[in-house]
Amino acid sequence: MAKQRFPEAEKRLFHRVFICMNCGSRMKADLAKVRSGKVKCRNCKAKKLRPIRKEHK
Repeated sequence: MAKQRFPEAEKRLFHRVFICMNCGSRMKADLAKVRSGKVKCRNCKAKKLRPIRKEHK
C-alpha cells in the first residue's frame, strides 16, 4: 500500500527535477531549457537528461 505524500513534498521532490542519463546525477531545471538542449549535467557535461520517475519500477 503506497503512502500519501503532501503536495508540498511532491512538488519539492519531483517538480522540475531531471536525471542525467550518463552519470545519474539529479538537477533542477526548466523543462523548456532541457528540451532545447541548453541545460548540461554539472558533473559530466552531458545534455541527455530525463525526468525523475515518481514511483519505483
